[in-house]
Amino acid sequence: MALAHDPEREALKARSVVGNILRGSAGNMVEWYDFYSFTVFASYFGHVFFASGSEDRDTLGVLGIFAASFIMRPVGSWFFGRYADRNGRRAALTLSVILMAGGSLLIAVSPGVAQIGIGATVILFLARLLQGFSVGGEYGTSATYMSEMATRNRRGFFSSFQYVTLVSGQVLALVVQIILQLILSQEALREWGWRIPFIIGALAAVTVMWIRRGMIESVPQSQLDAARNAKAGEAAPGTFRLLSKHWKPFLVVIGLTMGGTVAFYTFTSYMQILMNGTIKDKPTVTWVNFFALLIFMLLQPLAGALSDRIGRKPLLLWFGIGGVLLTWPIMSALSGTSNPWLSFLLMMSALLIVLGYTSINALVKSEIFPREIRALGVGLGYGIANAIFGGTAPYIGKALHEAKADGVFFSYVTVCIAISLAVYVWAFRNKGPTQLDREEGHAFEK
Repeated sequence: MALAHDPEREALKARSVVGNILRGSAGNMVEWYDFYSFTVFASYFGHVFFASGSEDRDTLGVLGIFAASFIMRPVGSWFFGRYADRNGRRAALTLSVILMAGGSLLIAVSPGVAQIGIGATVILFLARLLQGFSVGGEYGTSATYMSEMATRNRRGFFSSFQYVTLVSGQVLALVVQIILQLILSQEALREWGWRIPFIIGALAAVTVMWIRRGMIESVPQSQLDAARNAKAGEAAPGTFRLLSKHWKPFLVVIGLTMGGTVAFYTFTSYMQILMNGTIKDKPTVTWVNFFALLIFMLLQPLAGALSDRIGRKPLLLWFGIGGVLLTWPIMSALSGTSNPWLSFLLMMSALLIVLGYTSINALVKSEIFPREIRALGVGLGYGIANAIFGGTAPYIGKALHEAKADGVFFSYVTVCIAISLAVYVWAFRNKGPTQLDREEGHAFEK
């Protein structure tokens, strides 16, 4: 049922939205800092857990664990989605950041293969599974929370902070890397310095756990009461209801995410790995990635605010069409240059394309589900697509690069984006009423 426009309710939401978005954003940033520190520092600690004698093979091993850990994304999305729909967004977000802290601390203190043999690789894998489980729950729940807390005519702007904080986590990881590269030698970083970012992440996550306890809950008390009073035999209807009654938007989320997540991980995580092999100077590569991602991060709210004026679909089409036409030329040029300035311009061009997806993807997924199933629908659909296509992208890219088959990878990324483009064209009507509009007021009403 659509809600009548209520100026008093809008004013109340406007007074509380900024503080709560910032609380949610702080946790999101720390979770993604912990998560991305793994790839940012992969070339420094790969030898500790694999010791193959080759940095490329050790890095490939780390990326293999990075990809494998994504199998926990759908599991975390399912668990935390149901948990958030039944116990509230605040409780789920607090729990997820606790688990992320545990995973980071486990990596920080783990001995290497020189001390305990293959057990070190197993510990690294288990820590990554825990982090994958945590991040799987973080995305769907925080996306849902931000969309529900945002004022109706500024949802694009406020929801864009999902990726502001996501990218800021990666930027923060790069800042830590820059500082450590300035004060420690490359040998010290490889020996013990790589543990520092994971210790920082664990401590920051504990701090955010405390901060998140003060967040305002976005789920009505009536929904929480109904969930708590449900009979024991009714524990599974959330999943059943999603797959039986809301399977169309669920498939839309998977298709919408497919190209976006492949492009994002390719244009961020994999590009840094690729540049390490072309520029061949890690501090320079770090600076290139830092400035490109910093600009990318700052552009998210601008693109989100633009969607509040022109609608969501034009931004999705910008990404889809641009990604299909330009992924191959950009990636091909990047793999063939050792010039840091040209590498920066190419990376920035790719990020400007994927901006059309990252700035609003959390919102467009949240808009198509009713509140009682929203966190599960958004999180599980995203988690499945992310596990299959997103987390595997750096590994596939690196493996095909080693096999001198870069063109195959560029084609793969392009095809994934093309499939998502078809979803954008056929599944979305620009400025049309959504489930979220019916609950919170139409986003494009004057």
